[in-house]
Amino acid sequence: MEQHGKQSGPAARLDAILRHLSPRLGATPAPTSVPTSAQASAVPQPGSFCYTLDSDMLTTEQRQFYEDNGYLLIKKLVSDEDIERFRKEFIRICKKEVNVPGAMIMKDESLRSQYGQSEKVVNKVQDFQEDKELFRYCTLPEILKYVECFTGPNIMAMHTMLINKLPDSDKQTFLHPMHQDLHYFPFRPAARIVCAWTAMERADQDNGCLVVQPGTHKEPLKPHSYPKWEGKANKLFHGLLDEDEKSPRVHLVMEKGDTVFFHPLLIHGSGINKTSGFRKSISCHFASSECYYIDVKNTTQEHLAKEVVEMVHKKYNTTSVEFRDVWKFRARLVQGERINL
Repeated sequence: MEQHGKQSGPAARLDAILRHLSPRLGATPAPTSVPTSAQASAVPQPGSFCYTLDSDMLTTEQRQFYEDNGYLLIKKLVSDEDIERFRKEFIRICKKEVNVPGAMIMKDESLRSQYGQSEKVVNKVQDFQEDKELFRYCTLPEILKYVECFTGPNIMAMHTMLINKLPDSDKQTFLHPMHQDLHYFPFRPAARIVCAWTAMERADQDNGCLVVQPGTHKEPLKPHSYPKWEGKANKLFHGLLDEDEKSPRVHLVMEKGDTVFFHPLLIHGSGINKTSGFRKSISCHFASSECYYIDVKNTTQEHLAKEVVEMVHKKYNTTSVEFRDVWKFRARLVQGERINL
């Protein structure tokens, strides 16, 4: 591990943040598996629900739907006012009127000469945990009251994204292949992780809405890699290596403010945007703070971990960061007590 004094700039700041979040960094590695109540509650019990927790928030019908399908759509959950605020902040980021530390701004560089710095170029803002306005999404009471049904009361915001699906071409530049989100996560158990995904405008088959394969959350994590299609694949847009084309698919047509909550093993993706407009959504993956980090070495996630770490090393000019450290850097407590993550 590099000595702290030999680093400067972003690398030193990242190391300082990671050391603050994890005092054990650089010492003996923490156990990769810690028995927790979350782990115990994920064990199926006869006659009980495996994927939701007891509360007064969800009806029995809603719990059963999530149990069977791995997702639950709640209509008009987020207000037009909040969505407009998120939209304005996204535009400010596109125009570089605000800088978000630690965020990854993904762009179609081929459009920059034509449109400059604008929403017509930026297709994703990832890891916006340091942007006060966008991160408000992760703390909205109307979101968290549903999240708690899946994670329990101690809630971490682990991964944030605002997607701006640009008008596409036959090259399928912004198609996200079918995948399982757990492929990206070095923490478990999966049953105590949930994604909240909110449409910022109508999403349908024309502009590339979410596509899900109901019930696939009951399957194990499958091998992923970059898709073998024509055109350039976006960085880290991994897809299933062996996709079942016969598995039923549902296109989630959503109106502005509609929010879908889904399990990290649910196979899903999104199509291309065949319109001349944009399809925006904002999302966060939440997890119980009782979840625990795992070692992905010698698993199907190992190549992904190496790719992510190499990106961080290049961006911050450091070699002292590991895969789980990246997640500790991203993670924010939004409700209750921080226990493991």
